[in-house]
Amino acid sequence: MDIRGNGAAGFGVPAALSRFAWGPVLAVVAGVVMLQSALLGRYGFHRDELYFLAAGHHLAWGYDDQPPLTPLLARLSTSLFGESPAGLRVVAVLMCAATIVLIALAARELGARRGGQVLAAAGAAVSAMVLALGHMLSTAGFDLFAWSGIGVLVLRLLRTGDRRWWVAIGAAVGVALLNKDLVLLWAAALLPAIWFTGDRRVLQGRWLPVGALLAVLVAVPNLYWQARHGWPQLTVASGISGKDGLANRLTFVPMQLLYLSPVLVPVWLGGLRRLWREPELRWARPLVFGYLGLCALVLVLGGKPYYALPPLLLVLAAGCQSTVDRMWPVRRSRARLVGVLLLAAALNTVITLPVLPARQLPVVAWVYKESAEQVGWPELVRAAGEGWASVPAEQRDRAVVFAVDYGEAGALARYGGAYGLPAPYSGHMSFADWGPPPDSATGPVLLIRPAPYPEVERAFTGCHEVARVDNGHGLANEEQHAPVLLCAGPVEPWSQLWPRLRHFY
Repeated sequence: MDIRGNGAAGFGVPAALSRFAWGPVLAVVAGVVMLQSALLGRYGFHRDELYFLAAGHHLAWGYDDQPPLTPLLARLSTSLFGESPAGLRVVAVLMCAATIVLIALAARELGARRGGQVLAAAGAAVSAMVLALGHMLSTAGFDLFAWSGIGVLVLRLLRTGDRRWWVAIGAAVGVALLNKDLVLLWAAALLPAIWFTGDRRVLQGRWLPVGALLAVLVAVPNLYWQARHGWPQLTVASGISGKDGLANRLTFVPMQLLYLSPVLVPVWLGGLRRLWREPELRWARPLVFGYLGLCALVLVLGGKPYYALPPLLLVLAAGCQSTVDRMWPVRRSRARLVGVLLLAAALNTVITLPVLPARQLPVVAWVYKESAEQVGWPELVRAAGEGWASVPAEQRDRAVVFAVDYGEAGALARYGGAYGLPAPYSGHMSFADWGPPPDSATGPVLLIRPAPYPEVERAFTGCHEVARVDNGHGLANEEQHAPVLLCAGPVEPWSQLWPRLRHFY
């Protein structure tokens, strides 16, 4: 028998929800959208965005390091709004706006009235993670949006006990799987949490298997692509864990707090307390254990700290109404709450958005390095153009431009035409699937590699420096002062050399 609309008996489910505060929530959203829109075109593309642009021109059901959705969004956004940083990022701003609304809806599911819903929207809006992901197209931005939506649906399932919500949850999980496989970690943490700390009846019956089947059906095209290509995403994940696993584990807790904002931690702690202690929210207790289980899985696997961020905002939403009840009636406390939000907005805007002159980015890059990776790409390609000018005209029909990293390859693909550069090749990630050069391209080879990479350099002969990158801002990012090398040619035909040049991290 299905449990429909009458809640889970004994789990303290509230009888009805408050009306959703559309007006003030959308006012918060409008403020964030205006801020993001004003800054979209400052600095330039991020290295990952350049890769997404290139992948969007090679649409497929999968890529070595990700499913197809984010490159598809890049293609759609630039087709509609132009191939510029601003045109690419329109979809990121829209997902940021939708995420803010979803966190307010989550607060409503958790019993928040008008004030609590507005605080949830404002807390999400000023958090570092939402501001950062709203400025830049990334797989993490879609994850935050999709996981927030899944969280609202799971809360609705737990609150009402109506198992038919598994169908919507399954569809949402399937779409999330077309962006990143990480949503499986969220499911692996949440389902046991429901079994051990929630109403087990919502896991019974046919609707959970139906939802799971729907998720698999939506994700099948990418799963088929991955299987045909030897599951390269597992190779990439293993490389991330092996290369950065220790650092990821050491920075996990502080980065969780920084991405949220330290000044919002008391509200988040209030959410944990409320979910754990209040009888009327006993039905939502799996959210706490699901979040903690997700953190444990990410730590064990050595994943990046932001992998566990989306449920953090759901816990924050749980603490918003109690914070408003405690602070808003007292004028001094009300002023302190508004001041805390404004302080978080100011600090996180400076850290995550392009408001500082590029030369001053080292002030914040130690906390958030991605801003520095949005500077200097046209200058890198200009240096490559200087190197290309040294290739004799009669040799250019058999010459190759080769980049070690997908960021440099993406920049060369985006800006290289202005300098007469041919399409670049690279062995990094899915760029390897779009090569190799023909064996008739016997050299010279223009090699762009920001850091020494002996495995690649040994593949070419007679290399010498012909140019050097200068971003013009004195900014010490990964590409600054990178040499551009001109090599006589490859040591063997490209078709034989290509497996050695392929790399995933």
